[in-house]
Amino acid sequence: MSKLVTIFGGSGFVGRYIARAMAAEGWRVRVACRRPNEALFVKSYGAVGQVEPVLCNIRNEASVAAALSGAQAVVNCVGTFDTMGANNQTALHVEGAGRIARLASAAGVHSLVHVSAIGADAEGGSNYARSKGEGEAAVLAGFPNALILRPSVVFGQEDGFFNRFGAQSRLGPILPLVGAETRFQPVYVEDVAQAALNGITRGATGVYELGGPEAKSLRALIKDVLTEVKRRRLVINLPFFVGSAIGGVLSGVQALTLGLFKNTLITPDQVRQLRSDNVVTPGAKGLAELGVTPKAYETVFGDYMWRYRPAGQFTAIRDSAKNLKKV
Repeated sequence: MSKLVTIFGGSGFVGRYIARAMAAEGWRVRVACRRPNEALFVKSYGAVGQVEPVLCNIRNEASVAAALSGAQAVVNCVGTFDTMGANNQTALHVEGAGRIARLASAAGVHSLVHVSAIGADAEGGSNYARSKGEGEAAVLAGFPNALILRPSVVFGQEDGFFNRFGAQSRLGPILPLVGAETRFQPVYVEDVAQAALNGITRGATGVYELGGPEAKSLRALIKDVLTEVKRRRLVINLPFFVGSAIGGVLSGVQALTLGLFKNTLITPDQVRQLRSDNVVTPGAKGLAELGVTPKAYETVFGDYMWRYRPAGQFTAIRDSAKNLKKV
């Protein structure tokens, strides 16, 4: 019988690509998520019965133990930007990650991959960075031979990075940014998935930082987005204190409405994150050591960013029609 991998958060953005990569290699894949009825699409990643979504809440011991039953490998992709509510960063990044590692070790799991983030630091300047750093420590305490992947911002068809700015480019002539000079090293989601797969098959352990072939400032990345979507916008860099104020107001409204209004624009904690570059540390182990050649975002994001062009997929046809001569 083929080996079984349990992927916590396997229906999320990164998790679904890891599930697809593992299935393509012949693994049976158990996708552990809170809403399996909304994750039925993962079944199409393999043969009948090869990929199955199951109900799991990583805040519950019995739920995690059941999802781990019979698995030879485990991947934890669960993550959040929420600082409030039951599923906050501490509950998921620290307590949940530690619970998965501890129970995986007790269940005799051979390999554990934990997806963290560049900048993870228990002494970091943002709650997100601290929770990721504390989560790594909890994972290693429970499963010392774990493989920890720290990707920079991840891009791909369903990403929340390029898609976000593409959508904002349609709203008006000005595109305000916070942290315009902060540098990022976008990494392709399929490269992250391949890194996780290779890490398991090669028995890799330790910390690996994953970034694409080039690091750029947020301003430069957004200019590339605007070129791709064929829109001219004035990019304005807002001071960090302005971003913090905006984030504070929006988060306050979210709290007052008990979550009926969801702050998806920016939070004070995200502003704190933007004060630090999000790039691979010089000398750190990365994609190359895991046998992956990274793809540049310029070669990929055109496949899905067309939706933000003035005429969508018909923009090229419209532009071509302008060159037709009238008879």
